[in-house]
Amino acid sequence: MESYKKKVEKIASEVRAFYDSKQPFRISHGSTNSTRPSLFRKGNVVDTSALCHVLKVNIDARTVLVESNVSMDRLVETTLKYGLVPPVVMEFPGITVGGGYAGTAGESSSFKHGFFNCTINYVEMVLANGDVVKASETERSDLFTGAAGAVGSLGIVTAVELRLIEATKYVEASFYPVTSVPEATKNLQEWSKNPNLDYIDGILFSINHGVIVTGHMTNETQLDLPVSRFSKSGDPWFYSYAKELASKASSTSPARALIPLDEYLFRYDRGGFWVGHSLFDYFGLPCNRITRWLFDDYSHTRTLYAALHAVGFASSYVVQDLALPYSTVDNFIEYTDKEFGIYPLWLCPLRQDCLETFHPHFPKRETDGGLKPMLNVGLWGPFCPEEFEKANRELEVVLQKLGGMKWLYANTYYSESAFWEIYDRKWYDTLRAKYDATSLPSVYQKVHTNVEAQIKTVDRSWWLRFLSLWPVSGIWGLYAARTSGNIALAQKSKWKSIESKDE
Repeated sequence: MESYKKKVEKIASEVRAFYDSKQPFRISHGSTNSTRPSLFRKGNVVDTSALCHVLKVNIDARTVLVESNVSMDRLVETTLKYGLVPPVVMEFPGITVGGGYAGTAGESSSFKHGFFNCTINYVEMVLANGDVVKASETERSDLFTGAAGAVGSLGIVTAVELRLIEATKYVEASFYPVTSVPEATKNLQEWSKNPNLDYIDGILFSINHGVIVTGHMTNETQLDLPVSRFSKSGDPWFYSYAKELASKASSTSPARALIPLDEYLFRYDRGGFWVGHSLFDYFGLPCNRITRWLFDDYSHTRTLYAALHAVGFASSYVVQDLALPYSTVDNFIEYTDKEFGIYPLWLCPLRQDCLETFHPHFPKRETDGGLKPMLNVGLWGPFCPEEFEKANRELEVVLQKLGGMKWLYANTYYSESAFWEIYDRKWYDTLRAKYDATSLPSVYQKVHTNVEAQIKTVDRSWWLRFLSLWPVSGIWGLYAARTSGNIALAQKSKWKSIESKDE
């Protein structure tokens, strides 16, 4: 804790100096899971990358205190030693605790536990004026709920205390085939009401072919069920495994498998769900067991993110998460089928967060006073660069007409006026003023895709124009991914947890 306090004091001192001198600054976390295009930026930087340690696990209280840059795989690795696990774990192991809080993190257990921030007891933050504060449901509750999803525009999160639940050895997974979008969405909505399930998600391989996967945490080893794994280079990618099992099952007789808990939580890491398939498409290679083994180092999400940013694919690759009410989601998928033709699609049932929030939400509650359920549609795939901006803008319009909202980690093209028609600007501005955050970039300033600036950046750089050529961009992406992957692995091997056990 002393090391943590010294790091926070240093960050607070730097922030306070910039605040007093009225100088803007940006935050460097050392990694990113945003797919918004990165522009070359100069200026004052506050480096928070050193905040990457687990501080304390309390077995009796079932809590863990972590610094904000602790990744999901590091978090799970630590808590499993004590027979505990976070109730909501992002499927990508490189996503950090602070990123899950400041962004929107809804995963396959969120139908039950809500967004990731709903599992947090409190956060510690450095405000834009340099003050170090704690926020929870009982202390600065408006900041605690408002900063969740506000992409760091209200302060810098330095530590988070998370609630934990009892871990099991396995997840018993069931694979149900579906033959239409209405069947898939209806089943997802119904199964979300089942208290005995711990994980639910779905994959649509086409408009009339998909699979729903339900998971139940268990310690029971059933000899008639195979134990499946997905982390080694010789293992299948999870989505193809699910497709194969669904082909052997029926809606009344699902295929089943036992999956070690940690393998289940990060089952989509290899292949980045399925977007890693684009690597093979780009080079004209088949995506089979042999090529996946050869290129396995490049198929993990950490390296895929590095490649995405290194070669600028964020400007031609649709990576959008969109939440809609069940009443309109079928119409939305019909629209994406016609206009984008991107498959597979990921389907994930969610329980919306309390209002006010930047998380996807609906303005009204259910008649019984509860929060309305919604369905996340993951639309991820390559798209025609010439039509990319136009298609994304139209997507935002259609989404709003159907009562949906999007995650803000991706390309966002709303005009400022349109953006604030969706979110409560009065609530947000009041919160920013109360906590001296007006010197920080606003949510809109942070998430808005500045197309003109991107074009100017590329036009002025012969290097970026050179990188846009085939196969230069692909080769450079592999190099950048490899370098980033080695760094990440090296960091992981050097991590030293500052764990203490409160009996």
